[in-house]
Amino acid sequence: MATLLHIDSSVFPAEASASRAVTEAFRKHWEEQHPQGTVVYRDLAAEPVPHITAEAHLAGFVPPSAHTPEQAAVFAERVKLIEELEQADAILIGAPMYNYTIPSTLKAWLDNVILMGRTAGENPSAKGTPVTVIASRGGSYAPGTPREGYEYVQNYLKAVLADALGLDLEFIVPELTMASKNPAMAELVPLYEASRDRAFEAAAAKARQLAERLAA
Repeated sequence: MATLLHIDSSVFPAEASASRAVTEAFRKHWEEQHPQGTVVYRDLAAEPVPHITAEAHLAGFVPPSAHTPEQAAVFAERVKLIEELEQADAILIGAPMYNYTIPSTLKAWLDNVILMGRTAGENPSAKGTPVTVIASRGGSYAPGTPREGYEYVQNYLKAVLADALGLDLEFIVPELTMASKNPAMAELVPLYEASRDRAFEAAAAKARQLAERLAA
């Protein structure tokens, strides 16, 4: 049966997080389609992975037989994360925008799983695996908006997930999520609600689409 790797990185619980609410909806539809399947879940806010260290980084460029004891220990932790990525049939990532980019916990996970010659390079080991990213944000950074140039979530994740890791990437973008909380954005509430509804619909549709794709 299919395996879904589900990663959340919002610092807020589901009831206060747009990204978690949508990943939760995606996962629910996925599990309905794959009742016997497996979900590997990582909550990077509750249990962050270690930030990359010099030992962990350098260990990726030498054979395991040449690792120092310190390198062997930290590299083993990287390999666990890499194997979760490689063994997944589909990947789901909650990536809210914080200060124009992704949470540092998600960056730490990416730094651990990006390994030249294995997950990245000429023949990425997870190449073609579908990954759906829920890229929520408090405002709008869409093309043509005043803050378009401050969007460092989708462009960065495309470079890493699609270009470096070779994953089959798709974004779902709930935007204007602060409209219901910030009085200055009150007139944008209808646009926020429409964006939220589209995100939930897209999550359901994508989960079903992947179920059909993997069952074929």
